[in-house]
Amino acid sequence: MPKAALHNLGCKVNAYETEAMQQQLEARGYEIVPFDQKADVYIINTCSVTNIADRKSRQMLHRAKKMNPDSVVVAAGCYVQVAANALKEDAAVDIIVGNNQKARLADILDEFFSGGREDVSYVVDISHTNEYEALHVDRIADRTRAFIKVQDGCNQFCSYCIIPYARGRVRSRRPEEVLEEVRTLAAQGYKEMVLTGIHLSSYGLDFENPESALTAGDYKAEENALYRPWLLRLIREVSGVEGIERIRLGSLEPRIITGEFAAELARLPKLCPHFHLSLQSGCDATLKRMNRHYNTEEYRERCGILREAFDNPAITTDVIVGFPGETEEEFAATRQYLEQVHFYEMHVFKYSRREGTRAAVMPDQVPEPVKAERSDQLLELEKRMSREYRQGFVGTVQEILLEEPAEIGGFPCVVGHTRQYVRAAVLSADAGNTANCGAPALDAGTAVKSAATEFDARNTANCGAPVLDAGTAANPAAPHEQHPAAPARGRIVKARITGFLDEETLLAELTGEPG
Repeated sequence: MPKAALHNLGCKVNAYETEAMQQQLEARGYEIVPFDQKADVYIINTCSVTNIADRKSRQMLHRAKKMNPDSVVVAAGCYVQVAANALKEDAAVDIIVGNNQKARLADILDEFFSGGREDVSYVVDISHTNEYEALHVDRIADRTRAFIKVQDGCNQFCSYCIIPYARGRVRSRRPEEVLEEVRTLAAQGYKEMVLTGIHLSSYGLDFENPESALTAGDYKAEENALYRPWLLRLIREVSGVEGIERIRLGSLEPRIITGEFAAELARLPKLCPHFHLSLQSGCDATLKRMNRHYNTEEYRERCGILREAFDNPAITTDVIVGFPGETEEEFAATRQYLEQVHFYEMHVFKYSRREGTRAAVMPDQVPEPVKAERSDQLLELEKRMSREYRQGFVGTVQEILLEEPAEIGGFPCVVGHTRQYVRAAVLSADAGNTANCGAPALDAGTAVKSAATEFDARNTANCGAPVLDAGTAANPAAPHEQHPAAPARGRIVKARITGFLDEETLLAELTGEPG
């Protein structure tokens, strides 16, 4: 039985595709081994979103060949799509597989080993296809949360971004195929589905007019919301699948957020109030150079719509610092704007010059030390805003999807996430008879450093309040008992937030109520 090892780089869409490729190989009789072990075939699903991603992709390809010089190394994905010619000349790479060809991986390997094809390049012109690649999974490595790819491609052509060239134009997965996969995963016990895509807000645009979806920059058509009913319809149908208790959405285009759209989402109790709206800059002049199709006031209005429709929603975003031409005044405007909008989390990126994009040839490129200093400032702001958002949960009762055992600050616990995707932990029975009865509760500004510092679990009486064993869950019908037969992982429980366990994890105490 041949051995195969896979390694994923990049986004959640890539992770989904890597899982699908692995399941292809398993069905064809391959034994899957960890990437750091000797294998007959190595598959690296590459990323090309930044120059650093390109470099990591090359490094992983070369590492694979060094681990076993006799192995077959397959480069797949986005870096292949934009650097096919260079990879053809790379001695570490045996086969290159571009986007929209990953569903053929097992057949491609069969062709290679049979000697049936001399050309080892499987790369199509991604900009001239409207075919959605039929990839499927019947399980996910994470046993509590499943990422479902429903869309590929992007028509936006932001001036800094290589992705439209790597992923092609908007292509959507048929709703019936999505639902079939969701039902399969729900039957296996997955509670939470995350709908994701390269440009999720464009889902269904190509259903209305496949040819227009191949035309970049048809912003008027997109703003007329040809696609919005399709995305709403898909979310509603996923919500109706038995066994699904939570639905999350991947990154959304700010322009899709209207009062009507938010109100429809708010009517779905399974829809989590957690929204990622990509911003990139808080300065209108910078947004214009980036070719983003909204301004800061419009973006602020969309955040307000979400906050009106949902109770304390988590709003997260992406920000690029050091974009060409970004002055000190523009950066200061961005920093002030971010603080005013007040996000739960921000992903801060230093601008990466990408050959083939308009931004790469723009004047006034910002020096790397300046980018680094601006990034540090925003990361400090992000840390403070994120803590302030988390602090607002102290004293409230939240639903937590329990995901995995862990040890934080010396305390065994089971960690998970609230509906807002805030990390929270319930102390396990192994932490001792631990609850906040008879001892001061953790203050919202206090983080547990160790068992010997600010919180002594051993001196804290349980007083009958339920705690979770790392491998068990309290039975809601008998909350004071431990039931080893009930696995904690994958359970949704109700718990009162009592403070902070560490800088990024809230401490929760089970209420004994069903989740």
